[in-house]
Amino acid sequence: MNKTALLITAIITVIFGNCFGRDVTFIATSDCHYDYPENEDRNERTRKTLRHINEITNINFPKTIGGEKIDTPRGVVILGDLIDDGDRCTNKISITQIQWMYYEADFGLNGTDGLLNYPIYDTFGNHDGPPEGTEKCGFSVQSKLKQRNILRLEKKMISNLSTNNLHYSWDWDDVHFVMVGIYPANVQNPLVKRYSPVWHNPQGALDFLKYDLEQKVGTSKRPVVIMSHCGFDTDWWHTNDWRELYETVKPYNVILYLYGHTGTGLKEWAPPGESTKIQCINTGQTENGFFVVNITNKKITAAYRIKHWIIEKTPEQNATNVKNQKRTWDGTYEWKFPLKKTIK
Repeated sequence: MNKTALLITAIITVIFGNCFGRDVTFIATSDCHYDYPENEDRNERTRKTLRHINEITNINFPKTIGGEKIDTPRGVVILGDLIDDGDRCTNKISITQIQWMYYEADFGLNGTDGLLNYPIYDTFGNHDGPPEGTEKCGFSVQSKLKQRNILRLEKKMISNLSTNNLHYSWDWDDVHFVMVGIYPANVQNPLVKRYSPVWHNPQGALDFLKYDLEQKVGTSKRPVVIMSHCGFDTDWWHTNDWRELYETVKPYNVILYLYGHTGTGLKEWAPPGESTKIQCINTGQTENGFFVVNITNKKITAAYRIKHWIIEKTPEQNATNVKNQKRTWDGTYEWKFPLKKTIK
């Protein structure tokens, strides 16, 4: 996009923003880990979560952050680890393919072809297999994700797609969303020795992010939301690369960084010596819940909608062993991690 086009876009954004206002609601989750043949009970817990997402417009945000009615979500973002075994086969049967079939059937793509009633925006995590062409069992999840991204572009669900068809971006109102895969670097940092550089290959995500922000946002100062599988608490995304990302996005109005992998919660992050922090949301596992996010002209409102689990201690459990906890869902939900934050 040239400077003239960016200027026109900025003017239109100001005019229509003043007339209609920015009002974007969406759902964020991650780490579905669809499983087979073990732990298939997890899949059913995820399906119950998806059914609750379909009912979300009947619910209000928690009163502590205003209690406003939740509007119809524009879509659901799923930040990696879609399945549990990204390259596994047994007796010439692709376990990976079966897990993927479960995921695809439940989440669908456009809001009409799965259990979910909203469009889906997904990406890959460390459980979703190696890059296409390096798999050993004959089925590539990342190949399927590329096909889905091409369809998204054709259906105008997204407006920009990387040359390798893995990373993409789109706009809801004037908010620019960028999906950058497992994490926004180009390759795994050579200082990282512990993890496979193949399975943890970000495949040019940072270069795409740089180009996308230059071309689609420029100097407009409109809000940007960045999404990946892991965040600033993951040891295969090196701290040197965290700094490089920060310098990349520093000129832009990044209002949110969404990620999964490590748990659930809220944090603000900046590298040492920097005062401007990035608001982060760690989205948690789908079987447990999901974040609802609303972005307006003045604020971000968000909270985690989580199943209410009753925790029972077993005789084998002690203070340092939580693996023997027995969790029972009582059929209700509650709110955690409320966020209400002023934005530009």
